Amino acid sequence: MEQVPWHVLHVLSNREKRVVQHLAVRGVEHYLPLYRERVKWSDRTVVTERPLFPGYIFARFTPHTRIAAIAAPGVVRSLGDQEGDLICCDVLDKIREGLANGYLLRPHPGVAVGTRVRVRGCFFEGVEGIVTEFRQQCKVIIALSAVQQSFSLEVELSDVEVVKKSMTRASLVTTARFSSRPHEFVTV
Repeated sequence: MEQVPWHVLHVLSNREKRVVQHLAVRGVEHYLPLYRERVKWSDRTVVTERPLFPGYIFARFTPHTRIAAIAAPGVVRSLGDQEGDLICCDVLDKIREGLANGYLLRPHPGVAVGTRVRVRGCFFEGVEGIVTEFRQQCKVIIALSAVQQSFSLEVELSDVEVVKKSMTRASLVTTARFSSRPHEFVTV
């Protein structure tokens, strides 16, 4: 099942780690991307692991083992079997390796209107996203359409290229350009 795409399981809120345990017992291959975050409690600061995509777990299964996966306690539903509902192996491999290599991946609440770019010249080469702001580095929001959620990635400006699409009337209204000030991005 090395190149079989990943299904997306929608799970109950704050139950991702428990569902992963149930899937492991049932022998279902799964992946829950976790990032580390410092959390300040009233008496101390701790480092905790949180899901990169809250409410979602990625799983690979055959039609015969599908019931075992979706019947696990805490699973609300599988998002489906259409191509738009499945996640390519390469994307999850890059997320897995990016987290392991210390890239700063964090959940992002949504994708603002901006320029669509493709990352090049770094670990996430070929991944497409939308530019949302410029700092010393470029902040790119990458959306996984199957889970309708996003994560942010900060890369050097030289590591992105603009993806050219045919201009429609609606996109002409929101054409993006660079401002005269360095590291600032303006949507017109």
